[in-house]
Parts: sequence; structure tokens; C-alpha cells
Amino acid sequence: MNPHTPSRSGLPHGLSAAAMPAWRAQLLRMDALGMRVLPWLQTLALLAVRLFLLDVFFRAGLSKLLDWDSTLFLFQEEYRVPLLPPELAAVMGTAGELGLSSLLALGLLTRPAAVGLFLVNLMAVISYPDLTAAGLKDHQLWGVLCMVLALFGPGALSADGFLWRWLRGR
Repeated sequence: MNPHTPSRSGLPHGLSAAAMPAWRAQLLRMDALGMRVLPWLQTLALLAVRLFLLDVFFRAGLSKLLDWDSTLFLFQEEYRVPLLPPELAAVMGTAGELGLSSLLALGLLTRPAAVGLFLVNLMAVISYPDLTAAGLKDHQLWGVLCMVLALFGPGALSADGFLWRWLRGR
């Protein structure tokens, strides 16, 4: 047993409250509680990030889908997507916003979906020359949040989390 791992009392194994100052024992108990609570707080924060990105990107994709003629016009006249014909860029951007944000919300294939949504977001920044400073800050926030999910995963409250627990239990 690791001597630095807290026991049920929150104190390291082999130490009693009488063997150390009261403030140190209390601090160690609080640290032990924090170590039990922190993973759930992280999971809730990652869920909030996933749902926030769903709200942003799914709405954007839905608005493109609901007025497809305007979407095609914007991709032909306003947006300057490099290397792709405007029609293909419109389909890929809309599908990416709708599909990848849905995967994020479910927590399914979260890391690849987050990287894909990061690239959709990056392409939006590159292809729209009239992006305001406030708009750029929004895209930067969304990009950072996508990278958070790509680096840290979706958390325990996700399809990925349930799948990994099920696979480990087999």
C-alpha cells in the first residue's frame, strides 16, 4: 500500500490525528475529499463543454440546412474555402457542424469528433475574410474547447466512457 495514499479517515496510512497538528490532519482530510470529488466535477465540466459546443455548432449547421439556397450563395460569394468547390465546402461544413457536434453531445468518438470540429472551426476562420475581432474571439474559444475535449476526452458521463468501462469489465 502506498504510504501517501489517504486512508478512509483521509490521513496517510500509518498516521493518526494525534501524531500531527490538527490543522495538518484537517488539510489532509480535505485533500482526500477533494480527490474523491474532483473526477466528478471534471466529468460535469466536460459534459458542459460538450453541450455548449453542441449548441453553438448544431445551431449553425441547422441554420445552413434550413436555408440551403442562402448557404450556397454565401459559400459561392462570401466564404473563400481553399481547394474545395463552394458546393462541396457547404455540404462538408454543414455536415461537420451537425454530425460532429452531435457526436460530441453523446460523447461518442469524442476525440476524433473534437478534432474534426476544430478543423471545421479553423476553416470557418480562414475562409471568412470579414470576421470581426469579437467573432474571432468566439472562434478561438470554440477551438480551445474542442482541443480540451481532444486532449482530455469526454469524461465518465459519455458513450465513450460507458463503452470503455464495459470493455474493461469483460
